[in-house]
Amino acid sequence: MAMLVCVSCSNMTTVRLCIFQTDYYYEYTECDSVGSRWRVAIPHILGTCSALPTPTRGTDCSFSCAVGEFLEMSAQQCTPCAAGSYSLGSGVRFDQWDTIPAGFTSLATYMDPGPSGEESQACNSSSWTPQGVYLESSRDECTVSLVYAVHLEQQGSVSFSYQYPDNNIFFEFYVQNEQCQEMAQTDDQKWIKLTTNGEWDTHTVNLKSGTNILYWRTTGILVGGKMVKPVLLRNIQIEGVAYTSECFPCRPGWFSSSPGSSSCQPCPRNTSSNKGAASCTSCPDTQYSHEGWSQCKERPPCSEKDYFQIHTACDSEGKTQVMYRWVEPRICEENVTGAVALPPTGEREACPPCNPGYYNTNDSTCFPCPPGTHSDGTSVCEECPAGTEPVLGYEYKWWNVLPSNMKTSCFNVGNSKCDDMNGWEVAGDHIRSGAGGSDNDYLILNLHVPGFKLPTSLAGMTGTEFGRITFVFETMCSADCELYFMMDVNRKSTTVVESWEGSKERQSYTHIMTRNASVSYTWAFQRTNQAQDVRRYISDVVILYSVSVTNVQDGVASACRACALLSQSSQRSGSCIPCPAGFYIDRDTNRCQECPPNTYLSGHHTYGEDACLPCGPGSKSNKEHSRCYSDCSFSHTEHNRTLTFDLSSLSPVASLTIGPSFTSKGTKYLHVFNVSLCGHQGKMAAVCTDNVTDLANKDMGSDSTQFVNSVDSFICQSTIIPADGRGFRMALASQSISLADTFLGEIAIEYTMYTLDLKSDLFSIISFESCFLHLFPSLSQERQWTATGSCERGRSAVMTIRCNPEKMDHGQLTVPSACPAGTCDGCTFHFLWESGSACPHCTQDDYHQIEGACKGGVQVTLSVWNEPKLCTKGMSLPAKSSAPCEAIALWLKVGVGGGAFLAVLLVSLTFYFWKKNKRLEYKYSRLVMSANKECELPVADSCALAEGEEPEDDVVYSHKPSLLGKLRAIANKVPVCVC
Repeated sequence: MAMLVCVSCSNMTTVRLCIFQTDYYYEYTECDSVGSRWRVAIPHILGTCSALPTPTRGTDCSFSCAVGEFLEMSAQQCTPCAAGSYSLGSGVRFDQWDTIPAGFTSLATYMDPGPSGEESQACNSSSWTPQGVYLESSRDECTVSLVYAVHLEQQGSVSFSYQYPDNNIFFEFYVQNEQCQEMAQTDDQKWIKLTTNGEWDTHTVNLKSGTNILYWRTTGILVGGKMVKPVLLRNIQIEGVAYTSECFPCRPGWFSSSPGSSSCQPCPRNTSSNKGAASCTSCPDTQYSHEGWSQCKERPPCSEKDYFQIHTACDSEGKTQVMYRWVEPRICEENVTGAVALPPTGEREACPPCNPGYYNTNDSTCFPCPPGTHSDGTSVCEECPAGTEPVLGYEYKWWNVLPSNMKTSCFNVGNSKCDDMNGWEVAGDHIRSGAGGSDNDYLILNLHVPGFKLPTSLAGMTGTEFGRITFVFETMCSADCELYFMMDVNRKSTTVVESWEGSKERQSYTHIMTRNASVSYTWAFQRTNQAQDVRRYISDVVILYSVSVTNVQDGVASACRACALLSQSSQRSGSCIPCPAGFYIDRDTNRCQECPPNTYLSGHHTYGEDACLPCGPGSKSNKEHSRCYSDCSFSHTEHNRTLTFDLSSLSPVASLTIGPSFTSKGTKYLHVFNVSLCGHQGKMAAVCTDNVTDLANKDMGSDSTQFVNSVDSFICQSTIIPADGRGFRMALASQSISLADTFLGEIAIEYTMYTLDLKSDLFSIISFESCFLHLFPSLSQERQWTATGSCERGRSAVMTIRCNPEKMDHGQLTVPSACPAGTCDGCTFHFLWESGSACPHCTQDDYHQIEGACKGGVQVTLSVWNEPKLCTKGMSLPAKSSAPCEAIALWLKVGVGGGAFLAVLLVSLTFYFWKKNKRLEYKYSRLVMSANKECELPVADSCALAEGEEPEDDVVYSHKPSLLGKLRAIANKVPVCVC
């Protein structure tokens, strides 16, 4: 071998030759245009040695080794991995999450800018969090992306295991190329399907050769204030990297015993191992470990948290007893100071009776009654009497053993230590959650129903109820426990129907099945969702007292019900027949009778006329008597006046968008309400769709769509995340709920000024006379409230219709300003719909007539609406009318004549009294003069005229005394002389 010696002229230091393989390592160059490359040597520390091996031609770029092998670069040959390590050949796997592996990056972004356009800093602390065996997404509403860039020499794929139990988080996976352009993907590749609580699913996407940038992105929606469940990732595997130059060592707690392994196995219980182990080491007797542990721990003293009680099965004498068992796997030490011993077995006691529909045998075993018979569980099975049929279903209220169609299990997302445990334990009059391996275990109870079959008397009905499940439960918790009630339709998708957090008093819950399908109902209880490997809340339990399911196919019968019979003239007289839709069974004749008009038939009761329930005010029943609805017409009589309304122009489905609103971190969201007010023959035409779930479950078929993706109702609500608010390509709709699926009625509340009797404080009153209607769609079922997790009496809605002539046609739909979300308590929703179409029909009371002046002997009469006009349609204004008339009216003539006569009479009377007054004045003057004895002139014998004497001449006065003077003279008895 030729050796070269490099001498530094500046400091005369000699650099040694690279003669040891530990001085350098090999790498391949980038592939050229013809798919070839070179192997070059690279020193571990630059400048420490020289004379590296000469580059040689490498393998083809498409070359790869088989699984369990790696490419040994010195010989450029595939070599099996040593024991304690593994290889995927042309792939890489990430299954250890104590830290985020090299090459992965967690990026928190926020698509909504601040008020001034600045980026929000609220998401700086949000990230994907390693949890040992899995990676956990952020629990807040920030958009957090897990990013990994990989260069593939050939076409490959990426697959990963995940848990995605909560649709309040939007979870998507997409791929970009080196120009940051998103690769073409179908919706089912981009949007990840939901999983059941505690179950892992696998998602696989094909990748192209070249650079691929992988994104796992989550966005939480916390619009309801409820903490979301995170997305979990594990076992990310990428194929297509062409070769791997080294094997991956097994992580601590795992091992591979043979060379050439493609994976590692977890160490069994009570063993441990270090990184890269080929075998596991047993723990000492005083220590323990669970599966996959890297080290052993000291066994603690046994306590009350380490055992649980069970009820034994009934023995041949019909006795049972309480027993106590250690929680397996047992980790505590019984023979140390402070340890608690296992309690003794309880006294033997009588077994509970069989459940309804079962009978007891001599060996105390319960068996189902044969078809056509029934039993209450305490007696033998009996035939149903003539004219009746068995009521099929399941009714479990005694829990000595677990029914054959129920099973229980335990599951933990981070370990498998509770896989062999019972999640629930029977306890005589109830069944309760078990101990579990740790507090964050999912304790699962499953009930399988093969399908539903309506009784013969109900087979002809067209209603939407095929069966119902009702259960009574109670939770007692000191931590953040949660109970989930889920269902899996036709084994395609498990969805959460309802959930309850924290302690709940004993209560009943009912869910109605609206389609005939095979269903698995599941109760899952988790004491806390915080990842921990201890049993701190072992006393937190859920108790299930009873479970009943109606109309079960191949079910058992606890009783018989009357059925409709054929007529006596029929050859099959006495046989049960189905009644047509909208018919009930007459109690006297057991014949089918149609329900009276405007009544609807209860979905699970048809015996007797009282099964036909009356519709609410202002509503009518559909043809099948299965639902009440408003036909858009309504009449109301008040103060001897009948108001008739026609709301047909409001029958199309209306939408109301409220917002935007913002969460604590600034996520923008909208509330969208769809309203189907009336018409449609009672069909609930308002539809709210969860488009994220729709995309995720696109391949599930129509069965899943029926139960998951959309909500049909009279009024429904969806939460919308705008496309521009999160950087998505489209707006996202989630949390679709029904607010009203039963129409209770409509009433006229007020026809006056400024007054709204019902909830007047919620709406502002406009300043003109208004007419109000209230429609009451409600989420009640048969006048009984259906409870939800947050509304014990269910949700309800009140629609107030206001006549407003200024808003014609469809009008305007609003919510109270005091409750911007449409509700103040989350359970009762109020809406106000103002429209000119909501005004009553016009009648003769809504207009008045005005008569014009008489012109040319003709008088015109006009009809004018009362102001403000608060009516529409109905009666039209009468046409303008004309009538003959005179120029001067008779009353005017009579008035003028009478006035003239009175004037003449008044003048005549005035002249008469004036003349008479003059005469009296003259007589008076003569009288005064005769009384004046001091006068120098001769005094007349008499101042008055003798009877029949006429005045000879007129008296001429030189001085005329005033009336005041005359009176004064009389008073002083002084004669007044008149000359």
